[in-house]
Amino acid sequence: MPTNREIAEHVMSCYEALYRVVGERGRTLTNDAFVIRAHESARSFGALALEMRSYVGDAHPPPPPVLEAVLAHSIDHDPTGAMALYALSMVVGPRLLISLLDARSVTEGDDTLRALLDHGSRVTVGVIRSIGEAVQDRDAIDDPSWQAAARDLTVTLDEAGYAESLGISR
Repeated sequence: MPTNREIAEHVMSCYEALYRVVGERGRTLTNDAFVIRAHESARSFGALALEMRSYVGDAHPPPPPVLEAVLAHSIDHDPTGAMALYALSMVVGPRLLISLLDARSVTEGDDTLRALLDHGSRVTVGVIRSIGEAVQDRDAIDDPSWQAAARDLTVTLDEAGYAESLGISR
């Protein structure tokens, strides 16, 4: 069973990966609305990482490498940003929510950490909802190669052992 600190470090590393990859690479997207949504999403995860860093101090645990790879691939494959937003809202975001739920269920005797995890869940849901609002009037992407690449994001995480969550500590 991971300690509260190990859980917090793992969650923080996931937030930092989301912040770093989406923040750094999101500005290269070609659809202005998607650039804005990627930037706002990255800022949200960056703020969560800073909150968690105040809890864990100077620890710098690495995130799951597959998380960074999936996010980078989504941006590399589709420069408009549609796949990056898909990855955030449909592939990574739900797994992060399950990780936060799992973390809360095993966190013992630490109201501060539980509050941070609860806040992270609310922010993640907000990011997912804001992405939904940004794309709600857009047509579905009816490109078989795009759809195959989008499915590959899920398969990549599944095969790396992250079928349902990003883990709480590995």
